[in-house]
Amino acid sequence: MAPRNDEGMALSPVFNRAGEQTRLPRHELADDMLLPSTAYQIVHDQAMLDGNSRLNLATFVSTYMDKEAQLLYAQTVDKNMIDKDEYPATAQIEDRCWRILGNLWHNPDVESAIGTSTIGSSEACMLGGLALKRRWQHRRKAAGESTENPNIVLSTAVQVCWEKFCNYFEVEPRWVPITEDHLYLDGHDLEKYVDENTIGVVAIMGQTYTGAYEPVAEIAAKLDQIQADAGFDVHIHVDGASGAMIAPFCQPDLEWDFRVERVASISTSGHKYGLVYPGVGWIVWRDADALPESMIFHCAYLGGDMPTLALNFSRPGAQVLLQYYQFLRLGREGYRAVQQNSLDVAQRLSTAIAAMAPFELISKGDTIPVFAWRMKTGYTENWTLYDLQDRLRMKGWQVPAYPLADDLADVTVQRIVVRAGLSEDLADALLEDLAKEVEFLDRLSGPMPTEGQTAGFHH
Repeated sequence: MAPRNDEGMALSPVFNRAGEQTRLPRHELADDMLLPSTAYQIVHDQAMLDGNSRLNLATFVSTYMDKEAQLLYAQTVDKNMIDKDEYPATAQIEDRCWRILGNLWHNPDVESAIGTSTIGSSEACMLGGLALKRRWQHRRKAAGESTENPNIVLSTAVQVCWEKFCNYFEVEPRWVPITEDHLYLDGHDLEKYVDENTIGVVAIMGQTYTGAYEPVAEIAAKLDQIQADAGFDVHIHVDGASGAMIAPFCQPDLEWDFRVERVASISTSGHKYGLVYPGVGWIVWRDADALPESMIFHCAYLGGDMPTLALNFSRPGAQVLLQYYQFLRLGREGYRAVQQNSLDVAQRLSTAIAAMAPFELISKGDTIPVFAWRMKTGYTENWTLYDLQDRLRMKGWQVPAYPLADDLADVTVQRIVVRAGLSEDLADALLEDLAKEVEFLDRLSGPMPTEGQTAGFHH
């Protein structure tokens, strides 16, 4: 093989170099090295084919942070969160963050509480579910009763991480179906699902499908009644992936958190409305009784005792520092302003979409800034929300259409998630594109709306 001319390669225009000028193997390592700038360009150009994350109205995950946060991210990306002996300052900041959340969620005694960061709220939910299971097992063993066949009660509209929890950790899911009359878990008929093997009930603060809050206080009241009637003492894990970072600032009087005595633990996504890049989640338990000591694992790591409370081991520390940055940067008033702006944009969008001839709202974005709509019955059989989804994608917008859960699987909805970064100006552009595509589909597919109806949007 002829010797490489690295100097000539470095002087060549980037798209004339080996790797850009020639096709590299896709599924095995190439024999030779590339210049860093060439490798960067190849990866950059392939990732460029992804959609624009700012226009992705399907995801709950943060897609914008300040330039100072981006600088902090770049400077701390090498920190390993699990290595608390090597990075004690980051470990202390993690501790501050979950205690800040504990106070935000009205924990009665944060000094006696327990919390941790996680790789995302899915891991936090797994830990919350495991704590419920372990607590139930300890109680049953102490009473000399069987610990077989644990079950957990949840809505069919929960996020898929709860299906994984039940599968991986062998807990029977007791699915409460959503219906037209009960679009979320609200305590209705809960006594049919709870028994002596129930480890807990999951309540969602911000349902993925529609953005609705499940009424934690009402669910707790129904569990109080069940305990009085049948003797089953069942606690709640609040899956607050989104709403736990909205409600404290924008609906502060709503009682859903540790003010409700049956709430044993709360989880949230720092990388959703915690306003941090992925991935970081958080969970806080009410007290040591809510988290059995057997959940905490002690190991010797790099010369010291390392107590860990996680399913993952090595994971990024940078996102924890970014969370603390946001807590410092925004404070209560800043978070309120950011979240309220997202709520305002969501309700402006939902109001405009509700005024369009084909649509009726399922939710309007007044809980978390997420709302969904469906086609009006009888409007047209010539196009569907899936057609509209495809037309909007051509303009760069990702606005998903999908069926509702199980018992309402024949109902197709379309949903928008409003996040920090979706400005009023971008909202105008979205509505204009939406109106044009509805008009296009109507014109292409069949009769226009009846007189007095319009698919248009007016400023």
